[in-house]
Amino acid sequence: MPRHVAIVMDGNGRWAKKRFMPRFFGHKQGVDALVRTVQACADRGIEYLTVFAFSSENWKRPTEEVSGLMDLVLVAVSKYLAKLASEGVRIRIVGDRSQVSDKVRNAWDQAERATEHNRRITLSVAFNYGGRWDIVQACQQALRDGVPADELDEARLSRYMAMSYAPDPDLFIRTGGEVRISNFLLWQVAYAELVFSDCLWPEFGDAQLDAALADFAGRDRRFGGVKPTEPQTAKA
Repeated sequence: MPRHVAIVMDGNGRWAKKRFMPRFFGHKQGVDALVRTVQACADRGIEYLTVFAFSSENWKRPTEEVSGLMDLVLVAVSKYLAKLASEGVRIRIVGDRSQVSDKVRNAWDQAERATEHNRRITLSVAFNYGGRWDIVQACQQALRDGVPADELDEARLSRYMAMSYAPDPDLFIRTGGEVRISNFLLWQVAYAELVFSDCLWPEFGDAQLDAALADFAGRDRRFGGVKPTEPQTAKA
C-alpha cells in the first residue's frame, strides 16, 4: 500500500459536457468525488493524498469558469470541513496564494487551522500550483537564506519545496484519459509509479482506486537499482 497518492483530477468539464450541462456542474460533482476518495484512501491506510485542484495555467480558462472555481472553494469548505475534520483529515493548501482573493485565503486558513491536529490522513490540495513554480520558489527561499551554491544539494533543496512536510508520492494517478503529468509535483514524482485512467473524475470511486492500488502492488520498484537476484555486470 502506498503511503502517498497524488491525483490529477481530470475530466470534470467533459463529464458535464456529455450531460449537456455547464462545465461548472462537473467541477461541483468533482468535489463530491474528492470527498469520497479521501474517505476511501483513509479507510485503506493511505497516509497522504495530494490532489491537483487548480494549476498555475488554469487562469487562462474563461473568466466565468475561474470565478466559479473560486466560489466553489468557499462552498466546499462550508459544506465539507466539519465532516472531514471529524474523520481525522488534516488539510493543507499548496500553491501560490498571492493571486487569490482574501475570501479564498481566509477559507484556506480556516480549513488548515480546524484540522491541524488531525493525523489519520493528510489531504493536500494543490491550488494555483505548478511544479516549475515550486522548484523556483524553493531556490529563491534557499538564496534568501544565504545557502551557498556548493551546499545546495537535493536533500537541502527538498526542505524548501512546498510539500516538504510529506514523503514523495509513491503512486501518481491521472483520470480523464490524458497521459501526461501537466506540471504537477515535478520534483516529487521522480520515482512515483504512474497510473492513467480513462475514468472521468466525477465517476472516480472505490473500484477505480482499488484498480490503481492493485496495479501499484504489482510494480517492481527499484529506484534505479537492480533486483538482488539479477547478476551484476563486473566493471572493467
